[in-house]
Amino acid sequence: MSKDFHDQGPRRVGQVKEVTSLANPIIKDIKALTNKKSREESGTFLAEGLKLVIDAIELGWTIRTLVYAKAAKAKPLVEQMAARTVAAGGLVLEVSEKVIASITRRDNPQMVVGIFEQRWKPLRDIRPRDGETWVALDRVRDPGNLGTIIRTADAAGASGVILVGEATDPFSLETVRATMGSVFAVPVARATPEEFIAWRKSAGVSVVATHLAGAVDYRTIDYRKKPVVLLMGNEQSGLPDQLAREADALARIPQQGRADSLNLAVATAVMLFEARRHLLSLAEGK
Repeated sequence: MSKDFHDQGPRRVGQVKEVTSLANPIIKDIKALTNKKSREESGTFLAEGLKLVIDAIELGWTIRTLVYAKAAKAKPLVEQMAARTVAAGGLVLEVSEKVIASITRRDNPQMVVGIFEQRWKPLRDIRPRDGETWVALDRVRDPGNLGTIIRTADAAGASGVILVGEATDPFSLETVRATMGSVFAVPVARATPEEFIAWRKSAGVSVVATHLAGAVDYRTIDYRKKPVVLLMGNEQSGLPDQLAREADALARIPQQGRADSLNLAVATAVMLFEARRHLLSLAEGK
């Protein structure tokens, strides 16, 4: 990758590069972030849209590069984010709409894109307290599902998401889009099944898992006694026995129609809002 893209040293205030060519090496590096390998090597990812960029910066995420289309140049909020990016040592690129469309792979792209440093929550640092709810996802594969779950966890007031096993990347373009900005508000951790099991034994949590063999109606479980971890299985194969054995309760969502299962994101949402029902009220809502 290019030196400019990796260089995190302080930059001159007011430094803005104008780029119109798709062959520019910095643009090539940014476009490469649609690939997981490039994201892992650089430790960065893309977020589209001015609102997401503002939210991320306000929440203290480190911005490496701000890209905006010329048409957005005069907007005060864009200028503010550009100034904050430069002040933080980041690079600001003013590009043509053709370039930003190429970066986002959209015909009608957002006019602002931010490249941020990834942030993972170490599993060892997660010590759930009373009233907290965490979501653990076993080998989640669909970016849309993961993004929707992160967004739902944010809406329900959950404390974070733990990815167990080989999971889709929470920092992929598709996942970040589906989170609608919640990726910046919800801590995400990752663990092997063995690491998760070891953590679970010392974390003082109640693990409630959804399982086809579940004998307990999810609405009858007491979610108040301890911090809760909702353990959800893979989209195709569900929860393996290795993890199901670790659950304090194997729950099932009653169904009546012809469909034999729920989408993972929908099932997680149903479980989340039930687990946190005693903590949620319209008076405190937005």
